[in-house]
Amino acid sequence: MNRFKIVLLLSVFSFFSFTGMHKYYISVTQIEFVKEKQSVQIISRVFIDDLEKALRHNYDENITLDENKEADSINGYMEEYINNNLVISINKEPAQLQFVGKEYDGDIVRFYLEIIDVEEVKDFDVSNKMLFDVCTDQQNIVKTKINAKQKSIILTKKNDSALLNFN
Repeated sequence: MNRFKIVLLLSVFSFFSFTGMHKYYISVTQIEFVKEKQSVQIISRVFIDDLEKALRHNYDENITLDENKEADSINGYMEEYINNNLVISINKEPAQLQFVGKEYDGDIVRFYLEIIDVEEVKDFDVSNKMLFDVCTDQQNIVKTKINAKQKSIILTKKNDSALLNFN
């Protein structure tokens, strides 16, 4: 009987530890400078439930992220949230992010952003505070491909920005 109780207890513990919210709080942002197009193209991936929580916290408690039944105002909230939390300077000049769109893929949402009229990139300053306001363990991974050089950094609440040189 003791063996049965142990197995039952382990099963219940396993069930509760793997249901509900995901275990890791990570976003990945890929940044690429496309010299021929004079454009910096950005794709950012975040968990839908975390983003929904952040949008509810900052804008409207009734926000629901669902590609099949989403309010028209969602893109505006997303664009504002991104512009408030993802800040980029190129060659020490603030860059204007253009929200191109988004798409859902399982439990992830992808944002597509662009910075236009960029002739060259010598240094790239990025601050990514997305989701820090709702997920204390959040880590934002930033991967860059600029001037044929690849660099990656991990940004946290305590260290939310980095300056990358590409001379």
